[in-house]
Amino acid sequence: MNIVMVTNTYTPHVGGVARSIEAFTSEYRRRGHRVLVVAPEFPGTSTTETDVVRVPAIQNFNGSDFSVALPVSGLLHDALQTFTPHIIHSHHPYLLGMTALRVARYYRLPLVFTHHTRYEEYTHYVPLDSPKLKRFVIELATRYCNLCDQVFAPSKSILSLLEERGVTTPVTVVPTGVQVESFSRGDGPGVRDNMGIPRDAFLVGHVSRLAPEKNQRFLAEAVAAFLETVPPAHFLVAGKGPSEADIRAVFDRQGLSDRLHLAGILDHRQLADAYHAMDVFAFASKSETQGMVITEAMAAGLPVVALEAPGVEDVVQDRYNGRLLRDESVKTFSRALAWIRDLEPNRLQALRRAALQTAGEFSMQSTAAKALERYQTLLSEALTSKTEEDAAWERVLNLIKVQWEITKGLTEAAGAALRSGEPPIAEGWQDRRHHKTKKESGYY
Repeated sequence: MNIVMVTNTYTPHVGGVARSIEAFTSEYRRRGHRVLVVAPEFPGTSTTETDVVRVPAIQNFNGSDFSVALPVSGLLHDALQTFTPHIIHSHHPYLLGMTALRVARYYRLPLVFTHHTRYEEYTHYVPLDSPKLKRFVIELATRYCNLCDQVFAPSKSILSLLEERGVTTPVTVVPTGVQVESFSRGDGPGVRDNMGIPRDAFLVGHVSRLAPEKNQRFLAEAVAAFLETVPPAHFLVAGKGPSEADIRAVFDRQGLSDRLHLAGILDHRQLADAYHAMDVFAFASKSETQGMVITEAMAAGLPVVALEAPGVEDVVQDRYNGRLLRDESVKTFSRALAWIRDLEPNRLQALRRAALQTAGEFSMQSTAAKALERYQTLLSEALTSKTEEDAAWERVLNLIKVQWEITKGLTEAAGAALRSGEPPIAEGWQDRRHHKTKKESGYY
């Protein structure tokens, strides 16, 4: 098959979605399928990529580490004509996700969408974040699902969530698989030596993009509380992002900065080594649909301590392969880390064996086979016409575009006024409006 992956984020960007697409793409190609990836430009992108089409993008949107792709489908025409796709697979409902929809309709091809993200957890990157905006984002993602021919949910809990929200398109659970053999071995002692971590220290580990939606300020406070009671313990964090400053601040405030080790972004081999340096993996995000790093950590034989949340609860089983915590409190999380540390050796080994067994259930080979089976089924079925739904979607997009421009303009105007020490233009406007002609007020 010729498969087109359309995504707003891809390598060298670090994050779960980018890694998921890279993992599936590699496995599909290994099995003899062709894959064309359509993704935004990112700083540091390789100049020798094969079958990757890059589109222009706005970098570091609103202070985040994301790129906002400019959905210009005309740039793809020549590449798609040459590639002759069979399946269009979208990984976002917005931006290039809109391009994926239009391409699928133009070529009359099946459109698959993976609901990677709980989008309502990311509205803090948008001006005027509010509960209404979260509801709006949920509705938009649900509408997009219903314009597709197949939806992949990374976990059972996300499948249930989509059904509750009114998704009527067929939904299949297809997690991102883990390359178990890649994480089964690693040079843990070497990592400890390079990072200045004593070999006999109990090491709590964390791997993630460091961002507010990952709940890492809470995680840092919980791990710091644990470290205060266990002087030989240390904390190793792999990843980069805006929340790095929050983590540093927590450890500086507690006087524990000498036991915090920030490894930055690691390549695949370095990441496996880092996992094998750890004694337990700590995870506090509640915005995940799956949490790929959890299965990677388990593939390295690590027990996991995590907060109960969609996606996470499909992998972590309390007191079987780690601890799954309902209570989001620093004390509870700290005590769970202490529970792991204080286990008898035979009980700890049982947790490690259970973690390895769980990771095996999420192997890349099995999840890729499931996805390819669904692709093949779609190709054998007649596509359902969704002309009316498409027209309604276009109307919604036009409304969003207008509203976004209004919101953006108001936000920028208010920000400029505040920076200059003057009141926003709206203040005092009524006092002056009758003293200006239309030309003076800028209408002409």
